[in-house]
Amino acid sequence: MSNGFIISADWMIGSARRPATPDHGVRIVDETITDVGPVADLTSRHPDDPVHHGRGQVLMPGFVNTHVHMYGTLAHGIPTGEVPSGFWSFLNDYWWPKVENALDQDMIEAATDLVCHDMLRSGTTTFYDILEAPNSLPDALLVEKSVVDRHHLRGILSFEATQRMGPANARAGLDENVALIEACRSDPSSIVEGSMCFHTTFTCDEPYILEAFALAAEHDVFCHAHCNEGVHEGLWCEEHLGSRTMEFYDRIGVAGTGFLASQCVQMSAAEIDIIASTGVRVSHMPLSNCEVGGGIAPVPEMLERGVTIGLGSDGYINDMFAVMRGAFLLHKARTLDPGAMPAPLVLHMATEGGAKALGLDRVGSLEPGYAADLQLVDAEFPTPITSENLADQLVLWRNAEHVGDVMVNGKWRVRNGEVSGADPAALRAETRRQAERLWS
Repeated sequence: MSNGFIISADWMIGSARRPATPDHGVRIVDETITDVGPVADLTSRHPDDPVHHGRGQVLMPGFVNTHVHMYGTLAHGIPTGEVPSGFWSFLNDYWWPKVENALDQDMIEAATDLVCHDMLRSGTTTFYDILEAPNSLPDALLVEKSVVDRHHLRGILSFEATQRMGPANARAGLDENVALIEACRSDPSSIVEGSMCFHTTFTCDEPYILEAFALAAEHDVFCHAHCNEGVHEGLWCEEHLGSRTMEFYDRIGVAGTGFLASQCVQMSAAEIDIIASTGVRVSHMPLSNCEVGGGIAPVPEMLERGVTIGLGSDGYINDMFAVMRGAFLLHKARTLDPGAMPAPLVLHMATEGGAKALGLDRVGSLEPGYAADLQLVDAEFPTPITSENLADQLVLWRNAEHVGDVMVNGKWRVRNGEVSGADPAALRAETRRQAERLWS
């Protein structure tokens, strides 16, 4: 008997860079896609394979969320008192004292459990998470890993190391990342990985930043940092370091392909030049940048320069359909150009482009040899589907509720809109309980 199976659909988007095709599908053996093509051809070539018919659905790659803070869900609706007056006020008077400094491992576990459920439910199969919870060390990342493994998601986890809590905590943050990297590599059953991460230039000094990049190179992982999320960091760097943020990184020799810079909102022309010329990768969070008043990142300008950019939720709204819609609409308004950020490009950034931003090979597209990470999305639109309009239909008029089935690494994780082995009511109840603890 065959050990492969076929998934077919009315329409397939194998790659957002190519037109959608009707009546296509994929063949999967174990965790890998081995064949792609018209359904009739697949069943002819593999007559013994069972077929899962995605009738009335679109078959497409699973989403890649390049930047999420899973713990952030605990802060949804938290009373803020006086509204922060700017980005620095948002961090110093609200986010650090009321959220990150108050997190413990029980809170982190509950948030991770719910967000993994919600990401799966909305078609996300791969994500990169950044945890900053200085009073949860050590082993907070191992708590996250155990939950992500249980959900069988493809995750990259890191701790946002920082010096703002003193030298001992700064050391513990870097050590937390190294420990997670090594734990993942010693666990062949897991599809979770680790990376290196530090916060920003204004919470980490030059020797500390250089050590973080050295540890990343030593362990062959990327190094992540937030960059110019608002106007604060660039101005701070000019005053204290004598140059803009990315200029500083270039001067100390760390701007390059091993650097994943998130946000990149308030960027000078010189900083965009550095990102483009050195190969720094970028993750873009259109919705959360609005929430914190950071601005709208110059993403079209960076894309024109060939910068690799993926989309992320930032832990704000984790439905990648909503994130895509934000990227699709906001840049049209900023540039006064309705042709900016076309839907296929946005969809690419949410799939294969995001995988490239995270340094992942054979993820984000439905191709022979690629990981079997995919989703089936309701295709019952009120207007006809064409090869040219399907990306627009998905970006503008679909949400998590339209995702029917999700597969990660060859395993069904969502069937008929329900996440396997999960009780969403219980997950929400526990998250509310832990949120009440955090808020108090």
